[in-house]
Amino acid sequence: MAQQAFSSSASTLVDSGDPAAAGIIRPVPQVRNAPARSFGQLAFGAGISPEGITMSATTNLNRYMNVRGTGSLFNYTINNFTTNGFTVGGKLNLASAGASLDFYPFPNHGFRLSPGVMFFNNNGASTTFSVVPGTSFTLNDYTFYASKSDPVMGTGVLGLHTQNPAFTATTGWGNQIRRGNGHWSFPVEVGAAFIGKPGLNIALTQGQVCDANGQNCVDVAKDQTVQTNLQAQVAKYRSDLDPLKTYPIVSFGVAYSFHTRPTVR
Repeated sequence: MAQQAFSSSASTLVDSGDPAAAGIIRPVPQVRNAPARSFGQLAFGAGISPEGITMSATTNLNRYMNVRGTGSLFNYTINNFTTNGFTVGGKLNLASAGASLDFYPFPNHGFRLSPGVMFFNNNGASTTFSVVPGTSFTLNDYTFYASKSDPVMGTGVLGLHTQNPAFTATTGWGNQIRRGNGHWSFPVEVGAAFIGKPGLNIALTQGQVCDANGQNCVDVAKDQTVQTNLQAQVAKYRSDLDPLKTYPIVSFGVAYSFHTRPTVR
C-alpha cells in the first residue's frame, strides 16, 4: 500500500502500511524561539536612573539588534540648604530623551552593547540664595560681612547639557524583546552620556557687605573685591563639577513585550 501522510501545525496522521500503526496521531515538533520578523515585536519599559524616572519603547531589527527610544523626567525642590554662610533654595530639573541600538552578540543570552545618542537634554538646576543680615559668609576663603539693613542676595544656574546632542555608551543585561513565549523582562544598564563640561554661573544681585564693625559698606554687584572672589569661588565649583561631563547612566527597570506581526516559520 502506498505511504500517505497528512500534517497540520499541531500533529501528523500517519499511514505507513503497518496495520498496527494505522491511524496513530503523532505530534509534529514545534519550532522554539522562532525569530520574529523585523519590527514584529514591541516592548514598553519603565525604570529609575540618575536621569530620573525613565520610560522606554523598543522594537526588534533582527535576531541580534533592537532599536530603543528612551525618555527621562524628574523634578526636585530644595529649601533652606546652608553652605558657606548662604541660605540656598533651588530646583533640580531633569528632562532628556534619546535613542540607542542594542546589540546582542549572543542572542540567546541577555548581554548587550548599546551605542546611542541623547538628542534632547534639558538637565540642570537653578537656585536663589541669601545671607542672614549681619552675618558673615566666605568666597574663595575670603570673609565678608553682610549688611544688617541691605541683605545680600543672588542667583545661580547649573547646566548639564553643554554637548547637545550627546553621545551615549552603555552595556547591560536583559533583552526587552523576549524570546519564546515570555513577556516580562527586568533589564539592567550601566554606562555614561558624554554631555560636555557642566556650565555654572553665580551672580550676587543685590545687597551690601561691610567690614567686621558694620562700617564701610559697599554694593556687592559693583565692588571689585567681591566680584573677583566670587569668580574665583565659581571656578572652584566648576572644577568640582568637571567629572559630570561624563554623566553616569545606571538604570534598573521592568519591560513588557508582545508580538505585532507573526513569527517567521
